[in-house]
Amino acid sequence: MAGLVRGVALGGVALAVLAMAPAKAEAAGAADCNALARTGNGAGVTVSSSRWISAADGLPAFCEVQATLNPAPGSNIGVVYRLPEGWNGKILGIGGGGWAGNVRIDAAADGLKRHYATAQTDGGHPGSNPWDNAWVSNPASVTDFAYRAIHLMTVTGKAMVATYYGRPHAYAYYQGCSTGGRMGLMEAQRFPDDYDGIIAGAPVYSLQVQTSSILRNQAFSAPGAAFSEAQLKLVNDATVKACDTADGLKDGLIGNPRSCAWKPATLLCKPGQKAGATCLSAPQVRALNTAYNGIKAPNGSWAAFPMSRGGEAGWSRFVRTGTAPDATGGGGIVGLKPLLFGNRTIDVTKMTPADVPVARSSAFAREYEAADPDLRAFVAGGGKLILWHGENDPGPSPVGTADYYQAVAKRVPQADGSVRLFMAPGVEHCAGGPGADRLETIGALERWVEQGEAPETIIATRADGTLTRSLCPFPRQAYYSGGGDPNQPASWSCR
Repeated sequence: MAGLVRGVALGGVALAVLAMAPAKAEAAGAADCNALARTGNGAGVTVSSSRWISAADGLPAFCEVQATLNPAPGSNIGVVYRLPEGWNGKILGIGGGGWAGNVRIDAAADGLKRHYATAQTDGGHPGSNPWDNAWVSNPASVTDFAYRAIHLMTVTGKAMVATYYGRPHAYAYYQGCSTGGRMGLMEAQRFPDDYDGIIAGAPVYSLQVQTSSILRNQAFSAPGAAFSEAQLKLVNDATVKACDTADGLKDGLIGNPRSCAWKPATLLCKPGQKAGATCLSAPQVRALNTAYNGIKAPNGSWAAFPMSRGGEAGWSRFVRTGTAPDATGGGGIVGLKPLLFGNRTIDVTKMTPADVPVARSSAFAREYEAADPDLRAFVAGGGKLILWHGENDPGPSPVGTADYYQAVAKRVPQADGSVRLFMAPGVEHCAGGPGADRLETIGALERWVEQGEAPETIIATRADGTLTRSLCPFPRQAYYSGGGDPNQPASWSCR
């Protein structure tokens, strides 16, 4: 996978961008950047602009190239490449979020600071609203967002990098969370030669994430089942108090929520009490049990993934736990109804677990879902995959990511040498929550791919420097030794 792609085809059309520029020093100037505006026009790739950005705000100077890829009728894939001065010889592809791509500079900042050439795409449609998926009315846009945009962003980016720097890339890596995590898994499954290493965080890899949103909303919309923020905190405090110290340290984090056996009935109001800031009603207890246990479809698959004990204070970010309307449209599933259910009229507020396998058997799901555990081609080519998920995630469940990891381990006997999963206690969806939410995954992936050092731990920190934790490969968990600074990795062991 490492090295230059010496010929590129987009939808069967050759991309003539391999007129190699003369070998140049690592520092690249504005003249070379401006020349890229003439690269690829008329060959399925239209470079709309190339401009030199001076060093600022901790970023190196870089050449920013904006282009459009048109591999098929109706397909318009926007891409942005940022090619830094002092290039490290590597490429970093970056994923999107929600129902959108991501071409923002802040998403590329970390890679640029490491002097990666970065590649981003709008996923085949403009706009950054994570819940807007009206573009699914265009079949070409569906294919683009499902898998084509990231793949062609990558192939074209490799050629663009080779043209600009006059030499091939040494390694290609990918990083994404949420939808970006799904995109990363899709790359490993459909295009195993695109990347040497992939980081897929909190991957929204199946429509079970959206159906979970609908069915969870139903549980909390039952008469008397809605929660106030104060009641969510009441539950959160109770779960943490019951299970915080199971990993050997009282720090406000539940190390393994799946092992926490706290029962919601302990907060049930006694006769004469009124549900409020100190106790819960029977419908609220039932809603909690549904959230923690998840819901199965008739075929045994998850219709709604379980939610984690210990993360309740952050649930309202993705779940309609109160009485406010659902602004996400069931995680976007409202806009997908024609594609999932055809001509059938369906009220998603009354969707049943039996509807979930129907939605997942649709043509849309076959393009969109990245649930295939057969990573044999990716592993055989030397690819490395780091999966990670926040234990407090109220969107895609860490249970779903654990299920996928275990399916890969079952399908690919040698997977442990190439695929690892890390759970981050206290972390919500891709970031946030009380846990250490900044994972040093890029460095770990580089050492794994380039030096053969499989990650036995990954260090996670908080942005404010108040918390550092050592994360262990699933299914192992970090336990505090009982002595020493808990912010020092040496104070923890994996078992």
